[in-house]
Amino acid sequence: MTTDQLRALDKQYVWHPFTPMSGWMEGDPLVIVGGDGFHLIDSDGNRYLDGVSSLWCNVHGHRVPEIDAAIRAQLDKIAHSTLLGLANEPSILLADRLMRVVPSNLRKVFYSDAGATATEIAFKLAAQYWFNSGRPEKHEFIAFTEAYHGDTIGAMSIGRVPAFHKPYLPLLFKVHFAPTPHVYRWRSPSANTPLTSDEVKRQALVTLTDLLDRHHNTIAAICIEPVVQGAGGMIVQPAGFLAEVRRLATEYNTLLICDEVATGFGRTGRMFAVEHEGVQPDLMTVAKGLTGGYLPLAATFATQRIFDAFLGRPDEGKTFFHGHTYTGNPLACAAAIANLQLMEERAVVANVADNAPALAELLKPLLALPHVGDIRQMGYMVGIELVKDKATREPFDPALRVGHTVCQRMRGRGVIVRPIGDTIILMPPPAMRLDGLRALVGALSAELESCRL
Repeated sequence: MTTDQLRALDKQYVWHPFTPMSGWMEGDPLVIVGGDGFHLIDSDGNRYLDGVSSLWCNVHGHRVPEIDAAIRAQLDKIAHSTLLGLANEPSILLADRLMRVVPSNLRKVFYSDAGATATEIAFKLAAQYWFNSGRPEKHEFIAFTEAYHGDTIGAMSIGRVPAFHKPYLPLLFKVHFAPTPHVYRWRSPSANTPLTSDEVKRQALVTLTDLLDRHHNTIAAICIEPVVQGAGGMIVQPAGFLAEVRRLATEYNTLLICDEVATGFGRTGRMFAVEHEGVQPDLMTVAKGLTGGYLPLAATFATQRIFDAFLGRPDEGKTFFHGHTYTGNPLACAAAIANLQLMEERAVVANVADNAPALAELLKPLLALPHVGDIRQMGYMVGIELVKDKATREPFDPALRVGHTVCQRMRGRGVIVRPIGDTIILMPPPAMRLDGLRALVGALSAELESCRL
């Protein structure tokens, strides 16, 4: 089928996520038909460096022989059977493998199929934990501004983004929001002047402490994207902030949920971002990179203490009545096992840690460009914020869609990247080496130097 035919059928039938469809219908969208290593291939045979890991999930590149083989081998056994009342071999073996890499206090895993479902499970587990423990009044949550945890009702409630979720605000439950320590965008209450990272951290923690002082008796959990807020624009938290949130959660007798959907599996230079500050969460969620970017699979991890609160006779009502049709899907679990094996054999996490300083050096010259206001990086997670005025940090008019325009033009340079507003996101696969990083940053640098913003 020709590219024009494929585009016509797409426009006739397919509704795309996070996509203004009026503009889509007027354009000539790329149709991806293949992949090769770190490149995507369109229906006209053009190759593009996958600069966002196919929405932050690809780990080793595309068409990885070892993961392909694991899926084919599982197909020769069974593609799917339910975990409701049955067990299956790949989900058992994957759980054993995961317990070797997650924080040591996490002892149980509940499977689902996407980041949003994993976080939804965590919220329900937190609320029911307190219910089962005789504290039903502890059913509220503390979240952080600019947070994003997915698009189910619970995930929207705790990670509400006005641009995404405004029509659904009447559906969302009560949440207390603490300020995100966004250093570039933080201003002193008494003067419109930038503050140091330590001062921003201090002020944010003062507000969080005040919320806990007033509401800890009704708070089930604090939920945080550890170290980096992804969809908020790659907001890197000041050093020590996460550890202080953990300390406050313990002090005020509330659970801590760490959402590692975006940050997990090596993207920050550690297997999980919580490791940067030695934090052990009570609940932790993962997805995206779990299968190497091959198949939908997510997991929610819990401590033994939380699991034990759900034990009892069936008639006691302590059971966690939650599940998904494809929970623990054998094909996805087989892919995840192969992914974790490859990550270990190829030292993928160390690759990110080793190359992150070189990536920072590659990015540094971009700060001299007239409309690059800030560059935020942790490992292979990068946000480059474009602004109208560097001196005042004034943003562009959102209607201009400057970030979108830059990313569209990057395709002409053989690179796929996506913006969040006017922040250009770079999220290369963790297995990418320095030559790929040079190509990615070089293409963006050339585009920003040549285009008129």
